[in-house]
Amino acid sequence: MSPAWISVLCLGGYFLLPGPVNCEGAAPIAITCFTRGLDIRKEKADVLCPGGCLLQDFYVFGNIVYASLSSICGAAIHRGVITSSGGAVRVYGLPGRENYSSVASNGIQSQTLTRWSSSFTVSKSKNEGLEATGRAVSTARPPAGKRQKKTSDKKAGNKDCKADIAFLIDGSFNIGQRRFNLQKNFVGKVALMLGIGTEGPHVGLVQASEHPKIEFFLKNFTSAKDVLFAIKEVGFRGGNSNTGKALKHTAQKFFSADSGVRKGIPKVVVVFIDGWPSDDIEEAGIVAREFGVNVFIVSVAKPIPEELGMVQDVGFVDKAVCRSNGFFSYHIPSWFGTTKYVKPLVQKLCAHEQMICSKTCYNSVNIAFLIDGSSSVGDSNFRLMLEFVSNIAKTFEISDIGAKIAAVQFTYDQRTEFSFTDYTTKENVLAVIRNIRYMSGGTATGDAISFTVRNVFGPMRDGPNKNFLVIVTDGQSYDDVQAPAAAAHKAGITVYSIGVAWAPLDDLKDMASEPKETHTFFTREFSGLEQIATDIVRGICRDFLESQQ
Repeated sequence: MSPAWISVLCLGGYFLLPGPVNCEGAAPIAITCFTRGLDIRKEKADVLCPGGCLLQDFYVFGNIVYASLSSICGAAIHRGVITSSGGAVRVYGLPGRENYSSVASNGIQSQTLTRWSSSFTVSKSKNEGLEATGRAVSTARPPAGKRQKKTSDKKAGNKDCKADIAFLIDGSFNIGQRRFNLQKNFVGKVALMLGIGTEGPHVGLVQASEHPKIEFFLKNFTSAKDVLFAIKEVGFRGGNSNTGKALKHTAQKFFSADSGVRKGIPKVVVVFIDGWPSDDIEEAGIVAREFGVNVFIVSVAKPIPEELGMVQDVGFVDKAVCRSNGFFSYHIPSWFGTTKYVKPLVQKLCAHEQMICSKTCYNSVNIAFLIDGSSSVGDSNFRLMLEFVSNIAKTFEISDIGAKIAAVQFTYDQRTEFSFTDYTTKENVLAVIRNIRYMSGGTATGDAISFTVRNVFGPMRDGPNKNFLVIVTDGQSYDDVQAPAAAAHKAGITVYSIGVAWAPLDDLKDMASEPKETHTFFTREFSGLEQIATDIVRGICRDFLESQQ
């Protein structure tokens, strides 16, 4: 065995050295700016940090005693052992601990960490006189220089697989300690193949047992290597396999902006079930769909016929997944020999166009309001109409990739107050609704419907969102409403008609979509519009869900 390979075995990584060394050797081992404590497998080692490392690129957790997830060179600079010019450092391995502190020192702000399985500390090496030269080859990030572009691409991840994924693993007595570790190995392989990165998929992990526990969030790690080590650190909890409880908790608590969820990126939960769940999973599946979460079930070791009597619901998989079309369910015979099942699962998770549960009534609709501005309304009642419009609009997730709102005011003439593409934030939409000026004039509702279908919905004809038209009027139209409304229905626009005061019921029904009784509303007073707003939102969501079946 060559001297270079002897050094490899001493340190648990692959290093190319200039000459012979031994495990206690005098020559420090050249490492990169990003080599971490966990890359060093010895209790004591002398290493050589290069010069020119960028301080802002270091990840350091703790102070004096550092979590082994930290960069060795970053910790050495933080501790004051070396400067950014590099130099020799002695590394001492230590046991893991809790509550690594955050301290700013020597241009580096270390971070807090609740717990990690191993630690290290650093001091000046006896080989201080050595210059920071030499060449290191390791599994850590490559040094800056010619390969910088490749490093940047690697950090970005797989841009063709954008998803925010929660792995919900089974930590119950059902699976046991041994199979729990095999499960973690499989999840690690999936995470590695996904291509995790800043612009690719982000992942977190939740453990289901007696009580669910979020092990780490989407925002905690954006590299596959860090995720793999985090998965490795997860301990077995035991207890009943309350998968339904854990899925509901994940759908409601895991996917928040504070936890790192990204706007417009599909939300996915991959649920691993060894055997069968101990509780009801159907309700949790419904909650997940309401929150726009795509649920995948990976079932392992299905119950045998003799065990079916113990299963609360034998159809639990189809009732929990996003859609019971076969795409969202995946079966693995056992936890042994799972490598061949990794790639097919990853392909499913990266199929962005198949994530149909990401679409909800709150983020996938276009709603145009057709507002009566005739003289019979009056200025104060017109303000109540605008308040009604605002109460509906503010319920939806308005954005350039989400729900879109438009408004047209009509008398004999029509005026587009704003179109679907004019404002892409809820704040701006609500502000412009408040500032709509009352026109006053006659009532030509039929012409207004035709105008809106042609000029407001026309440009959105091929868009992905479902189209809705909400008409609010207080009187009889001077023109025909039936033919223009039929044209709107034929164009795929669902119409809600809301009448106030003297609006004739026949006209309202002629304008409304089928079934007429659920799309037609009437109130004697303008103040009654407030109670109707909630019914309109529920109706839009009902229509949207029916259109997705």
